[in-house]
Amino acid sequence: MPAFRALLCLACLLVFASGASAATFTMQRGLNLDIWTTWPGPEHWDDEEVLANFPEWRKGVTDRNLADIRKAGFDFVRMPVDPAIFLEDASDARISRLIRETLAAVDQLHKAGLKVIVDFHLIPSDSRKIGTKQVIADEALFNRYLTMVERLGKALSVTDPATTAFEALNEPVIDCDPDVTPKWPPMLKRLYAAARKGASVHTLVLSGGCWSSAWGLDKIDPAEFNDDNIIWTFHSYEPYFLTHQGASWTGDVMSYVEGLPYPPDLMGQKALAERLAAIRKKITEKAPEAQGPELLQGLDSMAGGVMNAVQTQSKLEESFKKAESWGKAHNIPPERILLGEFGMIRQEYQKEFRMPSAWRATYLRDMTQAAQQRGFPWSVWSWGGAFGITLDDDKRQLDPVILKGLGLRGR
Repeated sequence: MPAFRALLCLACLLVFASGASAATFTMQRGLNLDIWTTWPGPEHWDDEEVLANFPEWRKGVTDRNLADIRKAGFDFVRMPVDPAIFLEDASDARISRLIRETLAAVDQLHKAGLKVIVDFHLIPSDSRKIGTKQVIADEALFNRYLTMVERLGKALSVTDPATTAFEALNEPVIDCDPDVTPKWPPMLKRLYAAARKGASVHTLVLSGGCWSSAWGLDKIDPAEFNDDNIIWTFHSYEPYFLTHQGASWTGDVMSYVEGLPYPPDLMGQKALAERLAAIRKKITEKAPEAQGPELLQGLDSMAGGVMNAVQTQSKLEESFKKAESWGKAHNIPPERILLGEFGMIRQEYQKEFRMPSAWRATYLRDMTQAAQQRGFPWSVWSWGGAFGITLDDDKRQLDPVILKGLGLRGR
């Protein structure tokens, strides 16, 4: 094994020295894995059960489960890894163990025939000590984060750059106000420098601000990085009003929105009007009285732009058009622009309503077709959880209806 790695590193150095003009990592159709499944609190992060199953999607997963992902037609996975466990009260012993387990997970996925994007996946939580907002807002914490990015990048350097890429930060929550001078571009340069110092020959995956949106990407000048071994990514869940139905964690009206089909006029305008009326009634009866008017206004605002299939398709296409025009303006080949996340909710935690697979499949078909028509690779969110594409989170059997919508095959 050491001899193999020495030869691999020598080959990597030769590629780097030759000034390769393309990304060493290529991909087409991907699946996002789970970041956590039980969400253990920080007080458990040194427990052997947590460390031995890190990242936590490995817990109970068999080689057959992973083989099914490859057999379905996915050629890569995006593997979220929570940076907080590396940074919050973390000893060097914990960090070293987490890195070993991360590499073991990458190796496990490679053996299943899957390429891997290791995604250092910050979470935008106000209740956490270390989350997206905290890292971006605190200069000292951001510097600590960069040090860990470099360390993880260096650890990933032992892997094959043809089958492993590194995404150093997920969805920066910054620069969503178009009237304010963007702050993310200079921070992204520092993030890139740390990742590239650690992983000198591996493909890096970078995004713009505002939740890795296409509009955030539009504020980035790739020429300032002078590096063709970068995949540029954007995320899109548009139309949000349909993809996040029932989501309790969004902080807006979506917790009350359920039962809208895709496209929304699938069953006719009369049925759509009745469902919207039922949502308004639910808000009136169950929402806190002080919030009611604002929630009703938000409902009308979001629903107004996606009342039929034509409007829905137009809204869906906006992110793709923005990413496409950005790529053409900067001579970025479409295969280096990744739709890193997209999806439609399956069932919000602790709620009864479950989105019919047929509705979700139609949406996923429209999204993947929009990506493929432009030559963009994609990775759907996600294997399990509220947006899962499995029939359930225990057996991990991929939903054949969803696979068909993605243009893939079942068993």
